[in-house]
Amino acid sequence: MRRLGGFTLIELMVTLTILAVLASVALPLSQVAATRSREEELRRALWQIRSAIDAYKQATDEGRVQKSLDESGYPPELAALTDGVKDVKDPTGRNIYFLRRMPRDPFCDCPSMTNAQTWGLRSYASPPDAPAEGRDVYDVYSKSEGAGLNGVPYRDW
Repeated sequence: MRRLGGFTLIELMVTLTILAVLASVALPLSQVAATRSREEELRRALWQIRSAIDAYKQATDEGRVQKSLDESGYPPELAALTDGVKDVKDPTGRNIYFLRRMPRDPFCDCPSMTNAQTWGLRSYASPPDAPAEGRDVYDVYSKSEGAGLNGVPYRDW
């Protein structure tokens, strides 16, 4: 008697079980990779904005950005970094730009907000442990309530 080629039901069940186990292992790994990618994007965005804030402060200290005596020298709002400010030392009156575009907080799931609105703002006058908005923008932070893969809340990055 000649046996027909093919798989038995047991062989198919074992194969499907092995595939299910592999898929259950791969799914959490892909979620961790996606979170790690968003965290790297957050680090890069914070670095860009903070560098632009520092460049604005340096331009103010050099006398290139006009400020009154009661101002700290930090930008009055995040939009000043992308909209530019008049260079008072330039005879043609050109603007100084500190960012090409405002990065978005990658952990903000809020499509109705502008990129600048996705960030929490800390003024120069507010303490580091209780950031609050004020007359200027000294620092930015993520408004996300989550914590990073390293256990540190995104707000504290």
